[in-house]
Amino acid sequence: MTTTTLSAPSAPVRPASRRSPAPAARRKAVLHWIAVHAVAVAAALFFVLPFVFVFLTSVMSDSQAMSGELWPDGWHWSNYAEVFNTPGFLDWWRNSLIYAGLGTAFTLISSLPVAYALAKFRFRGRRTAMILVISTMMLPPQVVVVPMYLVWAQQFHLSGSLWPLIIPMAFGDAYSIFLLRQFLLTIPREYLESAKVDGCGELRTLLRIIVPMAKPGIAAVALFQFFYCWNDYFGPQIYAAQNPGAWTLSYGLESFKSAHSVNWNLTMAATLLVMAPVIIVFFFAQKAFVEGVTLTGVKG
Repeated sequence: MTTTTLSAPSAPVRPASRRSPAPAARRKAVLHWIAVHAVAVAAALFFVLPFVFVFLTSVMSDSQAMSGELWPDGWHWSNYAEVFNTPGFLDWWRNSLIYAGLGTAFTLISSLPVAYALAKFRFRGRRTAMILVISTMMLPPQVVVVPMYLVWAQQFHLSGSLWPLIIPMAFGDAYSIFLLRQFLLTIPREYLESAKVDGCGELRTLLRIIVPMAKPGIAAVALFQFFYCWNDYFGPQIYAAQNPGAWTLSYGLESFKSAHSVNWNLTMAATLLVMAPVIIVFFFAQKAFVEGVTLTGVKG
């Protein structure tokens, strides 16, 4: 009698498990992070190093500033006090604040209603009006500087002051109108219709509905205009050159540099004081500025 033995079924042969791709993916992500941040750091250094050089030179002594050394032997903070005590420097500062402040305010007050009308009103010739506004942006200011100077100097006798530069901003600015109009196009029309149903007129709708919702766009336009007025050199040179009491910082800095051509530490200190307000304003308003520029132009 033969007996047969049944063998237990053998376990299926499993293929060799592949190596998990997690380490390779992690290594790729780390390399990507290093590459992106290395480029960002290099770009940041490219923009920051000139400011660092200006600052370090501004706190050097007269002899060291001319020697080509990069690090100051001593921190001469008195250079900034000497710049402030320069005759006329505080007047230049005051004139720049007046020019930039009034110019920005007049531009916003005059450009916002025009942008609102071009963005939300439906009337015949609206597209033609927008084309005319954009076409004025293509006209260089040097083309009209001679007739404009004759008008302000001979007819209104305002040469030697900043008013020929400030007053025209109360009649709108093409670039500001264009930016505000592009931003207002992103605001849904339903908000305006709801306000009109509640009895709001156009002016009240603009002040109560449009202005609060358009704060990023308004902030961007205000910063652009403030920077333009603060850095303007051509305008004060044309209208205020013959009156040192009406000079701005941008124009007065040229005179300061000529008077202190061998004092690079004082020149750099004055340059840093001229740049400081613009840097501070942008630092505190950069969020609204970036948001306004990003949203502008979403609709056409």
